[in-house]
Amino acid sequence: MKYLLGAMILLSACGQTPASAPSKSNFPIRLVTLDPGHFHAALVQKSGYPDIDTVVHVYAPGGQELKAHLALIEKYNTRNDDPTKWKEEVYEGPDYLSRMFRDKAGNVVVIAGNNKKKIDYIRASVDSGFNVFSDKPMIIQPGDLPRLEEAFAIAKKNKVLLYDIMTERYQITTVLQRQLSLTPEVFGHLEKGTKENPAVTKESVHHYFKLVSGKPLIRPSWYFDVTQEGEGIVDVTTHLVDLIQWECFPDTVLDYRKDIEMLSARRWPTILTPSEFKKSTQLDKYPDFLAADVKDSLLQVYANGEMDYTLKGVHARVSVKWNFQAPEGAGDTHYSVLRGTLANLVIRQGKEEGYKPVLYIEPVKYSPAFDSALHKAIDHLTDHWPGLSLVKTPKGWSVSVPDKFNLDHEATFAAVTKKYLGYVKEGALPGWEVPNMLAKYYTTVKALEMARKNMK
Repeated sequence: MKYLLGAMILLSACGQTPASAPSKSNFPIRLVTLDPGHFHAALVQKSGYPDIDTVVHVYAPGGQELKAHLALIEKYNTRNDDPTKWKEEVYEGPDYLSRMFRDKAGNVVVIAGNNKKKIDYIRASVDSGFNVFSDKPMIIQPGDLPRLEEAFAIAKKNKVLLYDIMTERYQITTVLQRQLSLTPEVFGHLEKGTKENPAVTKESVHHYFKLVSGKPLIRPSWYFDVTQEGEGIVDVTTHLVDLIQWECFPDTVLDYRKDIEMLSARRWPTILTPSEFKKSTQLDKYPDFLAADVKDSLLQVYANGEMDYTLKGVHARVSVKWNFQAPEGAGDTHYSVLRGTLANLVIRQGKEEGYKPVLYIEPVKYSPAFDSALHKAIDHLTDHWPGLSLVKTPKGWSVSVPDKFNLDHEATFAAVTKKYLGYVKEGALPGWEVPNMLAKYYTTVKALEMARKNMK
């Protein structure tokens, strides 16, 4: 991979699609989309933003992934309800990367695609003076952590912002879980926990076949190759590790060299049939690069993983599981527990909750004083989220949230994009963000390293 960037820049322009010269713009933010291979690239543009030029320059080698990206943008532009007004200026050719650097048609590059290429794209983009808004994960191999650290150093030197898209921070149940954990009268303080009984647990279940913007998602074949997409333990877990840091140590600078100890990690495959692979990719057979992962016609994808570690002495457990398709009426699910000395804050998203995330407050020991403190805390939160209320449950209470505050996965992209645009206009990230991104990726790649060793 270290030669990928140089090889791509040196490729000839043979067969390229002509593109007009980049137009001048007075907008403070001008987007560039680089090699969009994941639908998250399009979700950044599902909404419009007053500070972003509606002209977006796209640079890609071509192919079905580019077509799928442009089709989603067109869908957003032509929908009946609040259509967007994006105009995609596409450059398609083998020299797309060098052309992007030469044109410098924007100041923020969106990177969401093949994760094997991502650190090369990130490193080259910040070196060329682009702000980078990157889908997770930024890296998928332990050996790439020093390169990510270097990329952040270059971004600082060039006065640009490198940031990953952490949508889960904008789910209302997670936001309220964090807020209540900061209320000592309700939560007490965070337990330290043990390896057998962690203080913090985050679990996520995802699915290969799903609907995106109302249509079946067609995934590229490389998505099932863990050398290109990354194993589950370094992919979706990025969100879960981020939430643990963000909730348990808010606004705190973390040092991955001192604050994190990996205790154990494991990985196991999701088994897919040929018909499931075809349904997800529209391909009749497995590509050659997946041959080593096929046994008796079944594809084994190491998409599942679990890690136990400590963060500043607090025991945490993170696990991710991938199935092919969710049950009828269900989707991706999230389970989360923060154990406090006075109460546990639990997010469940199962059948009982209608597969919608619900926050529960379960006191360690009930008392009238706790009841009063909890109701007072919820009343205070209604200043920011009007309509919140408590519902009595056998173990405590659940929080009823008005629908307008429940952002689905796609809607959270607008929220995190607006946050990032604010940072770009200010010219700086919060002081804790960069060290904590490094801590997050150290955690995930360290878990992968340990899980692989445990299987030898």
